[in-house]
Amino acid sequence: MVMKGLVYKSTGSWYKVRDNNGNFIVCRLKGKLRIKDLKVTNPVSVGDIVDFEMEKGKETGLISKINNRKNHLIRKSVNLSKQYHIIASNIDQAVLVATVTHPNTLNEFIDRFLVSVTAYNIPAIILVNKLDLYKEEHLEHLADWNSIYQKAGYTVLPISVEKEINLDKVKTLFHKKTTVLSGNSGVGKSSLLKKLLPNEEISVKEISEIHQQGVHTTTFAEMYDLPNGGHLIDTPGIRGIGVVDIEPEELSNYFPEFLKLKPQCKFNNCVHINEPHCAVKTALEDGEIALSRYNSYLNIFNNDQEENYR
Repeated sequence: MVMKGLVYKSTGSWYKVRDNNGNFIVCRLKGKLRIKDLKVTNPVSVGDIVDFEMEKGKETGLISKINNRKNHLIRKSVNLSKQYHIIASNIDQAVLVATVTHPNTLNEFIDRFLVSVTAYNIPAIILVNKLDLYKEEHLEHLADWNSIYQKAGYTVLPISVEKEINLDKVKTLFHKKTTVLSGNSGVGKSSLLKKLLPNEEISVKEISEIHQQGVHTTTFAEMYDLPNGGHLIDTPGIRGIGVVDIEPEELSNYFPEFLKLKPQCKFNNCVHINEPHCAVKTALEDGEIALSRYNSYLNIFNNDQEENYR
């Protein structure tokens, strides 16, 4: 008998699937599904709705079909540069946990994350953690982020997981939605998960004071049920999400503040670098577009330093 299920975890060749009755079944793929798309290292991802049936005489299942996805998030496979890995599917929003200090999340980390989720029509939210540790210069940095990213159309919410500042607002944002949670190591992503999922076993590692960065505690994406409705997908750190398969001339479409100005450029194929009468460059000179955003755009456009952000 064919049943429908939701994929909660993938560990390579096995998948943890929940059926419509709330039971978890460990499933593997039918052979033909494995080779359908040679560019993808994992045909099934967390968040997929699948058709499966139980294997005869066993407690394991066989996945026979992946239902249509509304969206997905992908990264380049680390060792196989021409192949992609699907991080998660059927996502309502993507949330990045960032910090101004202990450690400092680089603007370009944030911008690469935003481009990759915006490219797949996934709304993005930035949670700026460790508010309780911020001194005056950190608060100024936070004010800059507020100005830069809210102007670009993104939600920025300062929080302190440790002191539970604005955690109620986080819970409201996550209510009844499927949320992908990401962040560079040491920003407090695992600590946030522990607060949101008090009944789950979440691994948390302390930050190394010497290197000012944590150790990744997530190796595979995994989905959890939120107590008041909704799903939370924990992903490996920000290196897991990169800019994939975006043509340089399309890139400005995924910087919302650039896209808004594009019709005012003299040339309709303007890429906002060397062209005359470019509305984006004029806005940059007038201080309406942040220099950090434009520099991130140039680096991604030129594919500079991409290896450092995986």
